[in-house]
Amino acid sequence: MTSETTTLPSSEQIRRAPKVLLHDHLDGGLRPGTVVDLARETGYDGLPESDPDKLGIWFREAADSGSLERYLETFAHTCAVMQTRDALMRVAAECAEDLAADGVVYAEIRYAPEQHLEKGLSLEEVVEAVNEGFREGERRARANGHRIRVGALLTAMRHAARALEIAELANRYRDTGVVGFDIAGAEAGYPPTRHLDAFEYLKRENNHFTIHAGEAFGLPSIWQALQWCGADRLGHGVRIIDDIEVDDDGAVTLGRLASYVRDKRIPLEMCPTSNLQTGAASSYAEHPIGLLRRLQFRLTVNTDNRLMSGTSMSREFEHLVKTFRYTLDDMQWFTVNAMKSAFIPFDERLAMINDVIKPGYAELRAEWLFRQAGTTPGVSRGSGTV
Repeated sequence: MTSETTTLPSSEQIRRAPKVLLHDHLDGGLRPGTVVDLARETGYDGLPESDPDKLGIWFREAADSGSLERYLETFAHTCAVMQTRDALMRVAAECAEDLAADGVVYAEIRYAPEQHLEKGLSLEEVVEAVNEGFREGERRARANGHRIRVGALLTAMRHAARALEIAELANRYRDTGVVGFDIAGAEAGYPPTRHLDAFEYLKRENNHFTIHAGEAFGLPSIWQALQWCGADRLGHGVRIIDDIEVDDDGAVTLGRLASYVRDKRIPLEMCPTSNLQTGAASSYAEHPIGLLRRLQFRLTVNTDNRLMSGTSMSREFEHLVKTFRYTLDDMQWFTVNAMKSAFIPFDERLAMINDVIKPGYAELRAEWLFRQAGTTPGVSRGSGTV
């Protein structure tokens, strides 16, 4: 009898599988009911819908525009209700709870502190509120039988001029819950090289950073993020496909940049559903993740914005399993890639891989052995022989 590792995992197995999330925005993952509650509490009257179910649908439909710029407009509503300490703590705690319930064991959640200052909070107060919320969410998850560890990535906005200030903030809180730095926002017209001083500072401080690159903009964005700025990871990086040629006979040729990304094992933070919404890919079947997986790039699977995309880590994997026939072995490959690429110390990453991720997948792979215990054809229960 052979192992059933080639069997496609069920939705329940996908949910229970240990998962690692590296690219998820705090202000893109609120529960619709929380947005409604916080709007009422803070006096924000700009929501397009007051019913949570209808509001959730509105966010998804507004994000399905095919335009990154239009997609980003939806964040005006979530950021508007995240302007107090209590609101930030609630959103962060619920984020950790929701991810843990979905089987995520490690997550790096990013947000821009500069977008939460409208009601008088300081940058430091924003960071401390979010960190406290994550710790509370971890405690609640543990009480519900789930385990998760959450680190924060502090994001600077590409169109603003506070990147160095946010980088210094990330460095200041690097031992108390912040694991790295990021820049985000519309790529066109706002190249990462505008923030070289921030990246040079982080490199001098031996700190980690990822850069949104190669999503709405092409290869120059990726090249600058890597060769000018020195990014440890690429947020999305989906447009690296533009440097790969596939001939009619199936032969594949990598350009210089694509070869460099693969050879250097630079992690790509892939967000399939989000990429469909912003026009970076036309369908799951056409998403570059399929080819890049076959070519053995260092790929990770992520949610980007769970509210706007109506998604979760389990849903992302369900789409990939259905489209590319991925097995539990493939899921483990993506998950180990993500854990290898996380911004926590090496020994802690190794422990997560060996003590949490691999045993979790081994248990799921072994379940087929026990589906019909005692009724398997060819087994003699009395003699003990097969």
